[in-house]
Amino acid sequence: MSFVFRSQNQGGALIFLIVITALFSVLMLPLLDNVVLRFNFLRIVIDREQALQIAEAGINYYQWRLVHFPGDYQDGTGQPGPYVHDFIDTDTQQITGQFSLNIIPPPVGSTVVTIQSTGWTVRSPTAKRTITVQFGVPSLAKYSFLSNTPIWIGDKESVTGQFMSNNGIRFDGTGNAAIQSTKSAYDPEIPGSGYYCPSWQGSPCPAWKDGIWCNPDPPAHPEVKNFWQFPVPNVDYSSLTSDLATMKTSAEEAGIYLPPSNKQGYSLVFDNDGTVTIYRVDTLRSNPKGYDLSCSCWNYRYTDYNNRTVLSGYNRYPLPVNGIIYAEDNVWVEGTVRGRVTVAAAILPYSFSTAPSIYIPRNIVYSAKDGSNSLGLIAQRSVVVTYYAADNLEINAAMIAQNGSAQFFYWKNNIKNSITVYGSIMTNTPWTWTWVNSSGTVVSGYRYTYSNYDPDLLYAPPPSFPLSTSGYQQLNWRSD
Repeated sequence: MSFVFRSQNQGGALIFLIVITALFSVLMLPLLDNVVLRFNFLRIVIDREQALQIAEAGINYYQWRLVHFPGDYQDGTGQPGPYVHDFIDTDTQQITGQFSLNIIPPPVGSTVVTIQSTGWTVRSPTAKRTITVQFGVPSLAKYSFLSNTPIWIGDKESVTGQFMSNNGIRFDGTGNAAIQSTKSAYDPEIPGSGYYCPSWQGSPCPAWKDGIWCNPDPPAHPEVKNFWQFPVPNVDYSSLTSDLATMKTSAEEAGIYLPPSNKQGYSLVFDNDGTVTIYRVDTLRSNPKGYDLSCSCWNYRYTDYNNRTVLSGYNRYPLPVNGIIYAEDNVWVEGTVRGRVTVAAAILPYSFSTAPSIYIPRNIVYSAKDGSNSLGLIAQRSVVVTYYAADNLEINAAMIAQNGSAQFFYWKNNIKNSITVYGSIMTNTPWTWTWVNSSGTVVSGYRYTYSNYDPDLLYAPPPSFPLSTSGYQQLNWRSD
């Protein structure tokens, strides 16, 4: 006979094991769920960060493309976007994600291109990140005033914005930004000047002067000296010369091209409704003989138009889509500009005897100073305020006198009150709106001059306006 003995503790142990397992499950499963949730969350964070980096790679790629192909806003395809690219891990050579590019080209007259890059990983294609960046090329209208020769700002003159000369500056007025000269002292290459300031800069000239100086010293506004900077690197004035041949072609193809008038030139009157009326100038109005800053007696006896005839088809004509008006003759401009337009007066090839000028007889202003309007005036010779111009004149424009100057000629006792410029002035030879005698008394021109910089010109200059050689610069960056 055999007997089997069973331990009564085995059942108790099993029950204990079941209880422990149940307790473990109750306690650990939520913990495991939390670990899994945290792991998934971490993976999402990693995927989103990788997606952001992939989107950034898309921005970097197109920034490179803009440097090498500045006018390409279609990723080399010639087709509308978006443009999708694989993102390859350089270590494994595996495709780990993709980015999609949306390129918004600059509007007419602007240099600002908008790049929108959306990135995602292969593992989590729905976890997308988008970066939007704007790049722009600064225009040479970053200067409120730029001169290739010495200049003089009088004690009744006020300048806002960056002020620059490739030679010496007499600055007796007020300013609120950098006032720069490329010279530590005056240019010895000016005939007869040695290192002396020219006599037309007033007493005590001719005399040895620093690159920037004033008389009296200290000036009436001594704080202005805080903005003086000299010497600084030279600005290549020849870079201001727009490609006039290209502008002419653009005007012929999609702008307004005005051939030689066989009369006296053209008068452009801009209107607040975004149109321009173009006249042929038939006769000129006589005025006393004038002088320019070279003190040469030229026949400046006909700076204002007299009789005009509206060109057929150009009565309140819409501004061209490409914003280019090119005239092979002298041009008078006035009115209210609504839109973006550049007026060029030039005859190619250049000759001093035939190069036309742009004349300003009355106010030329924007319908609003909000960045939506801009006017470029590019004169192959000079930009001239006329003899019969308004007593209180306002000019809203970025002006370039390529081979001459921006000025009001010396007409004895033709004294006016104030001239206000909102924009930019670039002049090759000496510039002035005001003539004074040796005692500082105004004898011709405007008693008060105000130069106010238009900040929108930096990245939204008038159409075909010359740009800086610095290339594209990042303006802003945002992600979502």
